[in-house]
Amino acid sequence: MKESFYQLLFITLAIGAISGCSSKEEENFLKVYEKNINYHVNLSKTEKVQLKDGNTTKALLTATYLFEQTTQKDDTRDERFIVGLYKDDDNGSFNSSEYNLTLRGKFKNGVNSKGIVKYKRKSKFPKSVKLLDENSPMLKDISFKSEWTKYYLYTFPHTKSKVFKLIFKSRNYGKGKLNFAKASKYVFTKQAF
Repeated sequence: MKESFYQLLFITLAIGAISGCSSKEEENFLKVYEKNINYHVNLSKTEKVQLKDGNTTKALLTATYLFEQTTQKDDTRDERFIVGLYKDDDNGSFNSSEYNLTLRGKFKNGVNSKGIVKYKRKSKFPKSVKLLDENSPMLKDISFKSEWTKYYLYTFPHTKSKVFKLIFKSRNYGKGKLNFAKASKYVFTKQAF
């Protein structure tokens, strides 16, 4: 009887010690996570694509979607991205005709005779592109930063699509696709993880 009491006491103390340590670790993890919450949110909205020539990366593009959820039913805000471009052959500029970036989604395509707006899937070029200074506050919480990369603020027309793509094309190295969603991507996938 005494032995079972001591065994029960030992098991209870062991469980208490283990759970006490794990709760402290969990608490520390949550503090670090909350301190860097913007970084982690932006990381989940960031995609990257490489264009290669053989085994050599010729261009590396990262894009972070700056969409914030809203309760507005008819949200028509422009689609904004911070885009980082590293190019092997020069200074990382989009100013040449070598590279382009388009957004592929559903866009307004007129109104039918009943006054209903029609949409069509197509690619659109950006409305504006702004080179960001390396010390820009917009880059503060962006992941995948590099001193060899130039960063731009891309603004595209609003797309009705909940899931859409950025298409990065090069005249010499092909194209790459970056997949984005206005909600968490796993909501739109039918595959199990």
